[in-house]
Amino acid sequence: MVFRPTEYRSRLEEAAERLSQELGPSPEAVLCFGSGLGGQSAGLSSGKGSLAFEQIPHFPVPTVAGHPGQLIVEDGQSGRYCRLHGRVHLYEGLSAQDVVFPVRALALWGVKTFVLTNAAGGIGAHLRPGDLMLITDHINFLGENPLVGSAGDEFGDRFPDMSEPYSSSLMELAELCASDLGVELKRGVYAAVKGPSYETPAEIRMLRAFGADAVGMSTVPEVIALRQMDREILGISLITNWAAGLHREDLNHDDVLRVAGDLAETVAGFGVRVIERSLLSRARSSV
Repeated sequence: MVFRPTEYRSRLEEAAERLSQELGPSPEAVLCFGSGLGGQSAGLSSGKGSLAFEQIPHFPVPTVAGHPGQLIVEDGQSGRYCRLHGRVHLYEGLSAQDVVFPVRALALWGVKTFVLTNAAGGIGAHLRPGDLMLITDHINFLGENPLVGSAGDEFGDRFPDMSEPYSSSLMELAELCASDLGVELKRGVYAAVKGPSYETPAEIRMLRAFGADAVGMSTVPEVIALRQMDREILGISLITNWAAGLHREDLNHDDVLRVAGDLAETVAGFGVRVIERSLLSRARSSV
């Protein structure tokens, strides 16, 4: 299918308009949950205003377990934010433009700060299942880029700078929040692969040689699209398993969801704490 930037922009504007009509003014920030991190254990039903993805025009609907597909708006102590429960992936048969549609729509609605979480396999020797890792940089092994086909001026620079895809100031803030909560926080480089098959041991050895500390099947398209739109991004990986060849156990999605479910409250609480502190800092700086 030929990508038509004008039509794509129109669909995004329609989605953003529905968000505004149904949920009111745009929040300042959004917390996006990865596999198994945004279900009931993360407070799915507690939002004051919510929409299922099916209720938002043109929103792609997740087909993968652990991605319920719901947008919830919260009025926090420091300001308004929202939670995006679930995402879609390239391996679901979608285009890169479809994959980033939700975050682009939120950005057009007016969201400025994006905290993106995911479940990932650990590659780095300093990582163990259950660790939280701040994403300091990424490697795109997806073979796709959401900016391909763009005319170049619909959302920003056609050739956006990616020398700092993840906000250093948000990372510093996250470190402070982790200290406050007693959460141990690691750092590392995230490699994105297309999936849905897990990686082979040889592929993991290659990724390690290339400098990757964790591997997953998401996040990078959204980061590229949001950086083009000049949005601020924090990336957090929950290490749910050792990558292939680093442990004796076979890999399967059920185990990923189990570990993610066990730590969903921790990830959600940490993400919300970062957002609240970011909103408070922004409010003070504007006085």
